Amino acid sequence: MYNFREIREAISSDKSGWTASRTPFGVDWKENLGQLKAQEAFGGFVEEAVAEAKRAVAEPVGVLPFSLFHMYEKQGTRLEYERPYFDRRRRLAGLVFATLLEDTDEYLPVLEDLIWEICNEFTWCLPAHLEYGLEKVAAFTHEPAAVIDLFAAETAHSLAESLYLLEGKLNPWIVYRVKGEIEKRTFLPLYEEPARFRWESQTHNWSAVCAGAAGMALLLLETDKERLAGVIDRLVRAMECYLEGFQADGGCAEGIGYWIYGYGYYTYFAEMLEAYTDGKIRLLDNEKCRRIAEFPLATALSDDSFVSFSDYSGRTGLSTGLVCKLAERFGLEVPYMSGPRFHGDHCYRFAHLSRSFFWSKGELMGHHTPEGEWELEDLQWIVSRREIEGGLVSFAAKGGHNDEPHNHNDVGSFILHVNGSSLLTDPGAGVYTKEYFGPKRYTFLHNASRGHSVPVIDGLEQQNGREFAARVVEKVVEPGAVRLELDMAAAYPAPQLTAFRRGFDWKAASGGQAGTLVLTDRFSFGKAPSALEEVFISRAEPVLAAGSVVWRSGGGSVSLTYDAASFAPEVEVISTEAHQGQPVMVYRLVLKALKPAVEVTFRGEFRVEAGSAE
Repeated sequence: MYNFREIREAISSDKSGWTASRTPFGVDWKENLGQLKAQEAFGGFVEEAVAEAKRAVAEPVGVLPFSLFHMYEKQGTRLEYERPYFDRRRRLAGLVFATLLEDTDEYLPVLEDLIWEICNEFTWCLPAHLEYGLEKVAAFTHEPAAVIDLFAAETAHSLAESLYLLEGKLNPWIVYRVKGEIEKRTFLPLYEEPARFRWESQTHNWSAVCAGAAGMALLLLETDKERLAGVIDRLVRAMECYLEGFQADGGCAEGIGYWIYGYGYYTYFAEMLEAYTDGKIRLLDNEKCRRIAEFPLATALSDDSFVSFSDYSGRTGLSTGLVCKLAERFGLEVPYMSGPRFHGDHCYRFAHLSRSFFWSKGELMGHHTPEGEWELEDLQWIVSRREIEGGLVSFAAKGGHNDEPHNHNDVGSFILHVNGSSLLTDPGAGVYTKEYFGPKRYTFLHNASRGHSVPVIDGLEQQNGREFAARVVEKVVEPGAVRLELDMAAAYPAPQLTAFRRGFDWKAASGGQAGTLVLTDRFSFGKAPSALEEVFISRAEPVLAAGSVVWRSGGGSVSLTYDAASFAPEVEVISTEAHQGQPVMVYRLVLKALKPAVEVTFRGEFRVEAGSAE
């Protein structure tokens, strides 16, 4: 990274700052605006943004009363407050983009009233991100309005970028109010308050998002270059901490959703700072950043589907501008992208939306995710995608440990995916509540090992902690073939367990009839366990027969054969909720060992077929 002298000199240079040709987006966005909105790939974004603006005009903005603000402290739930909070950000983005896209002043009165309401908010933080309880809030180093969390920083950036894009259009009172609120809530806490926020030293998405969003607001609004240099230096240190959270393989243990979030804001800030300093500060120019940029391609299972390990739910629309910018910068192949969408992010983060519009390349849209094998050595993840008769089949497995960011107890978990459906799956993120991130985290199905395709040994699940980990014993990755063996004994607190090896042998020849996986678990005990269960998680109902199971979707099927003389099946149907509170059904197939002994081997043969599952 760069030291303060280098940052100060670059920012203080006569060549630094914004000009007609050097913009915060690195492109002539005014010229691009007309060209992009005429392209077919951008039609969905334009249509959705304009429709959102018309909705904002027709429907009054929702209130954020104390009763909703207090809900998290009162009962530990978040969505009641967050839904109207994010609806305001959704309206803001829609009104700003519709004003630009339609080149009209029609939406300005409603937009100005909305911005005024956002400036009136007690705090831009989410209640879940403040200290817990009034006594701790009052004793904290910053009052609630001056606490910078993810969404306070994003709000500051959203408003700052709105002022930039609509320069000369908004009432001067609105401009004055916005600048004053950002100064009090964001700039002064970073410039004058010596107390550091926790996120400044964290090694996951918080450091990148908070620093990146606040930094971009500073680059857009701050005119005192000495002051700007001091705060940017502070934020660059936070960015250094973020990069420390990645190992050499560039893998994001939090999953693709948090990769988009954290690395998105890292990239947006890095590109803007590079543009501001006329290319003197280049935070992306290193091999680790290139490896991190490859993560979407490495973890794709099919078009718009990704590995769902950790708190990620498996399907997402990529931030197309981010992926296109990184592909351009590093010369990377891209996974499938359908085109920029206004509704692609339920939080309506302005940085994602504006870059997806100004940075996306129509010629990179619509290309199917290519086949291939990817290995993330440090995370101990392996992904294989192959085109067979009828479509794309994929396999993913992980080792790792149980103290990862947004951790699930999932050492040894795996996924079998066919034509857009993960028939054997990881359930991904549940609904975020106080308890979800508290001492009861591993009582939730989504986070506990019982919610993953891993065994329950002598009645015991995996536990959380760095020591509960896997060790790679054997690994062979070839085109259309993966052999991975993990020593997983340390992942379980079972006192009688002396050895546990899980072996994956995956084969899927391009153009072949099916993918096959042989799963072999070998257990050794000092004393025969009271029980031993093999577990397989799906969202498709398993159909049982003697010694076999079939899971089906519209795009294909997965079948399992096993020794019915040694294991008996039982299916648990569990009703739960996905991340945004959507009701989902999870099927938990349990194969119970009929005669647990000091030595037990389970061998399961899976066949993955693409095409009609009828």
